[in-house]
Amino acid sequence: MTRNSDDKTKAAAPDFDQFAQNMGRLVEEYGKVTAAYLKPLERGQAKTGQADEASDMVKTLGRVAERWVNDPAKIIEAQASLTGDFMNLWSTALKRAGGEEVAPVAEPDKRDPRFKDPDWTNHPTFDFIKQAYLIGSRWAETMVDKADDLDPHTREKARFYIKQIAGALAPTNFVATNPELLRETLQQNGENLVRGMKMLAEDVEAGGGELKIRQSDHGAFEVGVNIATTPGKVIFRDEIIELIQYAPATPQVLKRPLLIVPPWINKFYILDLNPEKSFIRWCVAQGLTVFCISWVNPDARHAAKDFESYMREGIFAALEAIEEATGEKRVSAIGYCVGGTLLGVTLAYMAATRDKRIESATFFTTQVDFSQAGELSVFVDEEQIRAVEEQMARTGYLDGSRMAGAFNMLRPNDLIWSYAVNNYLKGKTPTPFDLLYWNADSTRMPAANHSFYLRNCYLDNKLSKGEMQIGGKTLDLGKVTIPVYNLATREDHIAPAQSVFNGSQCFGGPVEHVVAGSGHIAGVVNPPAKVKYQYWTGGPPTGRYVDWLAKAQEHPGSWWPHWFSWLEAQAPKKVAAREPGDGKLKPLADAPGTYVKVKA
Repeated sequence: MTRNSDDKTKAAAPDFDQFAQNMGRLVEEYGKVTAAYLKPLERGQAKTGQADEASDMVKTLGRVAERWVNDPAKIIEAQASLTGDFMNLWSTALKRAGGEEVAPVAEPDKRDPRFKDPDWTNHPTFDFIKQAYLIGSRWAETMVDKADDLDPHTREKARFYIKQIAGALAPTNFVATNPELLRETLQQNGENLVRGMKMLAEDVEAGGGELKIRQSDHGAFEVGVNIATTPGKVIFRDEIIELIQYAPATPQVLKRPLLIVPPWINKFYILDLNPEKSFIRWCVAQGLTVFCISWVNPDARHAAKDFESYMREGIFAALEAIEEATGEKRVSAIGYCVGGTLLGVTLAYMAATRDKRIESATFFTTQVDFSQAGELSVFVDEEQIRAVEEQMARTGYLDGSRMAGAFNMLRPNDLIWSYAVNNYLKGKTPTPFDLLYWNADSTRMPAANHSFYLRNCYLDNKLSKGEMQIGGKTLDLGKVTIPVYNLATREDHIAPAQSVFNGSQCFGGPVEHVVAGSGHIAGVVNPPAKVKYQYWTGGPPTGRYVDWLAKAQEHPGSWWPHWFSWLEAQAPKKVAAREPGDGKLKPLADAPGTYVKVKA
């Protein structure tokens, strides 16, 4: 078995002349990478922020180290544990070399795809490297978990940074320590590395001097051509939004229109990826008059636009436009992620001012209570917020790459290193994938808006405490008594199911709490025709989340029909279908509009 594995790794002897030529080309391409990196520095256009992030990592891990230094006995114990594991690994390696069958000292998680190549198990050298890496990375995690007297936030940050370091240092990320990469490099005479270095130069150039890892074949998609194609018109535009009214697909529609408030972190077309996955197209097909906000991709001109601006020039402006377009003063509304947080803020403000234009609200993976806000909380404390505010003060906004990077870091092995290996070491262009094209189509955040969001929501959790102030009003979610449909997803890293459940308990009216299978995106974008995943219903969201879920009823497939039945039952009256432009507002552009096409 070992001999066959050795033969497999050495199978293709390279053409050394061709290999040498490719190494020369590799050096040339590396020069292009360097030039792409230096260009913004020379022009004074280099992006800031990475130094602050690195500094926080060093400080956080330094606090962990301090706790261990203060207890020499524990250090000796920890070192003995690590040494013992490596001695066991060395012993098993020697036994294996002698022909014995031995159990591994450390095995990867069965869900970890990085070590799926057979040589990671069959070849003794690579098996040793793999196990040594697993022992070391798990020991580092244990050091964080067992450090005494660490506050919870520092411990969570330390776990997060250890995960990033462990992901970066994995032997799968290096040609010399990855058997699959070695084989490919020898078989292709290094041509894979030349292709990869060329893509690396292109991606550093695209990132303005920082690496912007491509996760999909960007040339395969164009917004408005083969993505975000549901027919409609932009009927209203101001400095913050374009409002799209979608063309009807049924002779009659529900009288009450539907307003969708998407997140402004990324773009609205996650709900309109393609005809098969489009939630918007599906809603139109059910007989809804659908309006969707498309947020501006802000720049320095929008620096002072805060949460109140997004409420007034976003949601309120949309409500006024819908009334002009349809004659309807009252709507149902959907808010997704931070768009849902804004909708919650708006509803509380409307309750305080007795504004009843929104008659029911649906929230997709939305947090209004941030007491258990999940992994993104590692980026939020006073010191880090001040650093972000200093960055934004220089430009008027937070660069889109910062938020995109934060989300990718939640799953570094899946969203960073797998693509780094595939693109730059295997030299393969990623396959076209509409979801990852959308994921890479990042947006900027206005300075005032983002600062308010970080401080009032993540840092101080003012909305759920009844302490947030908007427009001179102190907001109380308990005064929001309209029907609410609150959708959580079970594996959400961004808006954890527990956090969404907590938020359901903040509202003062009837709440239909639903949990969908999968995560923040796939759990929401789950069309009925696919019959994927499942969802749970369990009555009022009272008590503890784990108890509610244990008693909840599981249903196969998509939650979309369940939601529509809930919505239709509130206002079943129908009217003749409404065409965009039939009302007082005339079309300004075809859907998906112009704002969505602005790149960060």
